[in-house]
Order: sequence, then C-alpha cells, then structure tokens
Amino acid sequence: MTQTTAMSVLVVDDESGMRSFLKKALARRFTLVEVAGSVEEAEQLRSRCHFDLLIVDISLPGRDGIEWHEALDLDTRRSDVIFMTGFADMDTAIRALRAGAADFILKPFRLEQMIQAVDRCIERRLLRRENLMLRREMAHSHPSTIIGNSPNLLEMKEVIRRIAPTNSVVLIEGESGTGKELVARSLHQLSGRNGTFVAVNCGAIAPELLESELFGHVAGAFTGARGTREGLFSFASGGTIFLDEIGEMPLQMQTALLRVLEQRTIRPVGSEKEIPVDVRVVAATNRELLEEVNAGRFRRDLYYRLNVLNILIPSLRERPDDVVDLVHHFTRQLSSELGVREVAWSHEDLLVMQGYDWPGNIRELRNMVERCLLLGKPPAEYWRSQQTAQEPEGQGAGYPVDMALKEVERLHVLRVVEQQGGNKSAAARVLGVSRKTLDRKFKEWGLAE
Repeated sequence: MTQTTAMSVLVVDDESGMRSFLKKALARRFTLVEVAGSVEEAEQLRSRCHFDLLIVDISLPGRDGIEWHEALDLDTRRSDVIFMTGFADMDTAIRALRAGAADFILKPFRLEQMIQAVDRCIERRLLRRENLMLRREMAHSHPSTIIGNSPNLLEMKEVIRRIAPTNSVVLIEGESGTGKELVARSLHQLSGRNGTFVAVNCGAIAPELLESELFGHVAGAFTGARGTREGLFSFASGGTIFLDEIGEMPLQMQTALLRVLEQRTIRPVGSEKEIPVDVRVVAATNRELLEEVNAGRFRRDLYYRLNVLNILIPSLRERPDDVVDLVHHFTRQLSSELGVREVAWSHEDLLVMQGYDWPGNIRELRNMVERCLLLGKPPAEYWRSQQTAQEPEGQGAGYPVDMALKEVERLHVLRVVEQQGGNKSAAARVLGVSRKTLDRKFKEWGLAE
C-alpha cells in the first residue's frame, strides 16, 4: 500500500528527529500527519481534529504513553494505536496490548517495520468500513448497466464517461423512476475510486436523525446515543456518496452539507473535532431545484455548489426505442431472481408498450414485467386492467388537454391514493416519491389530515 488514504495520524514522541523522520515517511500514506513532543501538545491537536491512528512513544516527559492513552475519552480510544519504546520488557508489552494496542514496536526499528504496522492498521480500518457497508446493503446486487441505445441516452452515457474520472460534485436530475441511482453507480464505477459507493435517500430519514446518519455522533450527543458511531460520509471514504432526493433535505442540514463540500471535513454530532474526508458527492432530485430556491426551500449557494456538473436523465416516453431492450432485460433478470419461466412477449405486446407514456418510467416498466411473470397473466390483460384503473367514470383514460399541469398532478395523485384504499405509503411507492413528499403535496392542496 503506497497510495494516500483519507485518514489522519498523530505521532507523539519527545525526540525531534523521530518526529521529523516519521512525519516525512507517513506523508505519502495519510491526508493529515501531525506530530507532538509531549502529551500537552498532543491534547491540543486532539481538541482540533480526530485522528484515525496514534503512534505513541511509551516514555514521554511527565507522563507514560500507555497511561495517557488509557485516560483518553471513548471517542479517541476508537483510534488505532501503535506504541513505540526503547525499553521493552514483557510487563510493558502486556500493558500495551491490554490498552488496545494494534502493534508494539521496539526502538531502534527499521522503517519497513513501522510501514508494515501502519499499513495493517489502515487495511483493518478500511475493511471494517467496507464490512459495515456490505451489511447495510444486505448482499443486494446493483448492476450499473444502463440499458438502451436511443440518441438521447447515448448522449447521456457519453457525458457520464467524460465526467466520471473527475472529483467534481454532480447533480442528477430527472423524473421519478428514471434510474438516478443507476447513473450514480455508473459514475462511481467509471471514476476509478477505490472506496465504497454509499446511497442515501434524504427523504426517507427523519430530519432529526439525518445529521447523525451522515456525519456520525459521539457518545451522549443526544438521547439514545450510547456509543460513538461513524457516519455514512466516513463509510464512503475514498469512494462516492449518493444523496438521493436532495430537495427533501431540511434547510439546517443544507447548511451543514455546504460546509462539508467547501471544507472537505465533517463534524460528528456532539463533537468539536473536524474529520477530513475524501468523498465524491453525487446528488439527485426529481424537483425543479431552482424553483425550490426561489421559494426559499433550498439554499441558493448550495444549489450552485451542487450544480457543478449536471446530468439530465431522459424520461422513458422520450426514448420509446429503448422499451423493447428494457423489457427483455428485466424479463431475463427477474425470471432468474424469482425462479419463474420467462414470458414470450408478442410483437403486439411490445408495440403497445412502446406506445404507452410510462408515467412511472423505468420503475413502472420493471414492476409491470414482474407482475406478469408472477401472476402468469397475459400482458394484454395487464393493459386492460391498467386502462380500467386509470379511466374515471364518464371520461377517457387521459386528461383534458386544456387542464393545467398542477391540476393533472393533483388528480393523478388523488386517484392513485384512492386505488390504494387511502394508504398513502402504498400510494407513494406507486408514484415513486417519498411519503414525506406526498404529505407535503396534500398540505399544499389543503387536504392535510
């Protein structure tokens, strides 16, 4: 391991030569390397920054290095520690191990010994982060192949290819169900970044918990915070964090996110320490963010900070030529996952699908394929049921052409809620929005309970 990691290290040793030697040697492996000649200096540095690794000499002026480490608060004790000493005996080694030492090095040592010990600590820390994220994803597979060859989709793929290797913030815009997370995963896979891809739905997390979820917290930061917890920005170190439904983020959190984007550091809830992070931020929204800015619901400075690079995903009705490829793709994928036989789609079926508007976009198409596979019903019957469900009494399946768009939206939402028996959560899933968004719409229409 020779690449720099988004981690920090503090070297505590009273020998100036050793401090200079290690600072130079570790500079290629850490984003931040600090040195201190005494416990007092170390404490001053600790008050300003969190350190992932401590390299501590046991024999320090005025205080034993092991005793100092044992007296540290729980937040710092989560840092890995390597002890050094020129006067080793069995009792000292046992004390160091009991104090939680990751390694114990006897002076004088060869540089290779220290580097190997440091690399082991880095690898263990990265592995812990990766394992946590793997457990969060519950072994789900998220293939990032973007299906389709229509001109506007090929243009979007070329934009992804060009901007993926950069570290700039990306804003993905598009209607619900168009595959914004798929585009974000493609950006990550083509970026060459070695860290984890972390997806966060900002609209699905309670506002009072969002800051802790993103940045972590220390013990006692709030009721129920019994221990220190790393946030999703830390888990995504060296990788990409995808902030979906960014328009749902509360204004207070927007301020905190802007600070992270500008300073490239995070501050866990309840902590005074800034932690450096190397994370590429990709955000997505199905809202018109500029309208949200003008309405005072989204910070103007954050909007311009997010909108450095922009990707607009075309809706499915704008690329009907891709419908057939998507149908066959989902048929193969879902029949394998569900353990059922594939459907032999007729030419007439595919023509109907290409002529449909797909208001729910790719998500609706996938759900249609899954329903047909599971129920074993012919596609024509599915389309008849769709037409009946969407057709109000005494009126055709569509809406009058002179009806305002906002009124069409209101009627469509109310119809879906009615179809779901008044279950707003179920209706939100069908519409491809969060329950919070649906509640906000009802409040705007004066229909809040």
